[in-house]
Amino acid sequence: MHKARRWILLLALLLLAGAYLRFRPPAPLPVVVVPVTRGTVEATVTNTRAGTLKACRRARLSLPVGGQIARLLVHEGQQVAAGTLLLELWNRDRAAALAVARAERDAAQARAREACAPVVAAYRELVRVRKLVRRKAASPERLDRARAEADSRQAACEAAQASLQVARARVEAAQAALDQTRLRAPFAGTVAEINGEVSEYVTPSPVGVATLPVIDLIDTRCLYASAPIDEVEAPRLHPGLPVRIHLDAFPGRAFPGRLVRIAAYVQTREKQARTVEVEAEFTPRPAGVPLLPGYTTDVEVLLAVHRDVLRVPTEALQDGTVYRLTPDDRLERVRVVTGLHNWQWTEIRHGLRPGDRIVLDPGRTGLAPGRRVRPRPGTLPEPGDRSADLARARQDAGA
Repeated sequence: MHKARRWILLLALLLLAGAYLRFRPPAPLPVVVVPVTRGTVEATVTNTRAGTLKACRRARLSLPVGGQIARLLVHEGQQVAAGTLLLELWNRDRAAALAVARAERDAAQARAREACAPVVAAYRELVRVRKLVRRKAASPERLDRARAEADSRQAACEAAQASLQVARARVEAAQAALDQTRLRAPFAGTVAEINGEVSEYVTPSPVGVATLPVIDLIDTRCLYASAPIDEVEAPRLHPGLPVRIHLDAFPGRAFPGRLVRIAAYVQTREKQARTVEVEAEFTPRPAGVPLLPGYTTDVEVLLAVHRDVLRVPTEALQDGTVYRLTPDDRLERVRVVTGLHNWQWTEIRHGLRPGDRIVLDPGRTGLAPGRRVRPRPGTLPEPGDRSADLARARQDAGA
């Protein structure tokens, strides 16, 4: 009997211990908590792939004819003015042809003067003979001879003038042939690259085959950022929108700019998202910053800006809800109405108040309404280097 009581008592104790272990409140869950604050929220669009800083004017110069380089008058990095002679091929044969053409033009001009000089005198004689015929002092036959002489002189003059025009055209053709051997700067700029040396031969590019330019000329006084934007964002863009231009060479800095062009077509590339190329200019160009064409760049277009609004870190949201802490450090799930958002901040229009404490990582395991937590202060997003955000934006847009 006593043994049965002991077994019953032991069983009861075990049941009580199991119930306690099962139904006891769980230990407070450690969570990272941030306050709901007021501030600025922006709606932005960012390029899907890295963009490029480009020069407004860049000419990859080549000659229309081949030949041997006789004179190379510039060096890489040199600043040149518009019209500066950069390079000249061996052209003594063309220069001689030009000299011959000029001599022939001068001879034709002399022949024209010789042929045209008697024309005035011949027509004066024709007028004089016509008067004599009217007074019956000369015969009609003499008038015919005077008229024929004047017409003959006039025809000879016109033929000489035509020959002179031909000679002048030959001079222009010879000059054009000579100019084909001379490479001049079409605009003021910097010589970026030279592909050739004195005594080397250069050849023009065959049709459909691209070859290296002899001289690469860049005007670095005007630069712009070019970047691809996902096609779904294109309808929201228009020239004039403010932008922030980010350069990998200057991390942590954003340069103000303005959207100036949106491509009129969508680019299609295999295994990549379809994009629209946009261009943005600096407003103004940053002083004292050594900008170089070819820098990797990102263009962040500002679609809208809301200032002094209630906001939370975007990562604190999950399916339109947040976890808010009660005064006794328990969780409650709150559905919110959102407004503008980006990868850092989301505007809250309804559901929260300033100072509310919310969980920064709502997706972690163990979160549930009513659960007691042990809060630990988190860090709010701060302005600064946007490299990580832009990289994430490119990744999300290209996914």
